[in-house]
Amino acid sequence: MTRQLKIVLSGGGTGGHIFPAIAVADEIRKRFPDADFLFIGANGKMEMEKIPQAGYAIQGIDISGIDRGNLLSNFGLPFKVLKSLRRTRKILKDFKPDFAVGTGGFASGPALFSASRLGVPVFIQEQNSHAGITNKILSGKAKKVFTAYPNVNGFPQDRTVFTGNPVRQTIVDGLLETKSAKEKMGLDPNKLTILSVGGSLGSATLNMAWKKNIDKLLKKDFQLIWQTGKSGYSDLMKDGQLNNLTGSQIQLHEFIADMGLAYSAADVIVSRAGAIAISELAIAGKPVLLVPFPFAAEDHQTKNAESLVAVKAAKMVKDNEMNQLFWTTLLEMCENPELRTEMSKNMNAFRKPEATVQIVDEIFKTLKV
Repeated sequence: MTRQLKIVLSGGGTGGHIFPAIAVADEIRKRFPDADFLFIGANGKMEMEKIPQAGYAIQGIDISGIDRGNLLSNFGLPFKVLKSLRRTRKILKDFKPDFAVGTGGFASGPALFSASRLGVPVFIQEQNSHAGITNKILSGKAKKVFTAYPNVNGFPQDRTVFTGNPVRQTIVDGLLETKSAKEKMGLDPNKLTILSVGGSLGSATLNMAWKKNIDKLLKKDFQLIWQTGKSGYSDLMKDGQLNNLTGSQIQLHEFIADMGLAYSAADVIVSRAGAIAISELAIAGKPVLLVPFPFAAEDHQTKNAESLVAVKAAKMVKDNEMNQLFWTTLLEMCENPELRTEMSKNMNAFRKPEATVQIVDEIFKTLKV
């Protein structure tokens, strides 16, 4: 291509939508270092912070989802949608992208809809085994739809490609030998280390489980890398229970920027079961205890977890079982090296480190770039 390539990407709300978009942008930038990128996000959501941190420009629109807990609060939603469509149309007309990529989230719908109406080629990446309503609607105009699972219903079969989920290249490239990673994080390289990740926003369920079991962890002399989420960190600090416990043995983090290092340092991982989390955990290849978020759309996190449990690549404890089963299940994994080795081996079967490369290959092949 003789002129500068211009790309719009939209994905946000949670890390599960943001990081795939960043991964795709990073891969395109590798091939076209002079390409111009613009993200479209939702004002007030985490993409407005995380996208600039990754080195990309972003413009925000005023859009939100349906509040199922307070139906009256949705009265103004149609006006927000119309306003966001006008805004995205102006952004796109000013920027003049060669194509647009959407990875889900509130802003992705208006951004891709406006792009398709302006004749901009549109590509969709669906992370979950069940297609979202917005992506189903948008797929009718999409050049290609990239899925993380085979045979996802609701998309045009002739334009759907099973690729797996994009994983940040920093994770693929950033994995280290376990003892070296522990030392780099200021941990004892000879102690068993647990990494707890509750998703980009944190998990109240996991935070509560650790509060209840922290004395047991200390008694076993295990180490804990604990990603709390922003609100969880604030609550834990106010609580005061952990003030004298945090240090080298227990590390609290609102958010972990270098997840490749954290995954590497772990002997056992406790995690929610979101689609991107599953893909990253497979790259890490560590034994995992999954605690699915029970209110995910169509309970897809439980289905994700069950697919790994079925082949002994992970163990699962449901939210309503945490009081009874969390510590005993975790302890079984921590105290059984043979079990951990078997789980790691089985988890490696789910690795798809080339997903991002395949997606970008398909985009450029479709556009004949």
